[in-house]
Amino acid sequence: MAKKSRRARRRVTTVAQPVRVSAPARLPVSQPVAPEVNLEEYRYVVDDLKRIAVIALVLLGLLVVLAVLIR
Repeated sequence: MAKKSRRARRRVTTVAQPVRVSAPARLPVSQPVAPEVNLEEYRYVVDDLKRIAVIALVLLGLLVVLAVLIR
């Protein structure tokens, strides 16, 4: 354990000075344009996600079964 210092700590008292903040300038905002996407190009992604979901469920079921057997 570290040795405690007997020296008194100085208390610093500072008064917060008020600060004026100007209002931010309003910039015109344009609506973002979403590019057209052909979903048929990404069909393999949906198949992969389904496969990952099945694997995750099987592993979760395996963990539950092992938890019951070990207990």
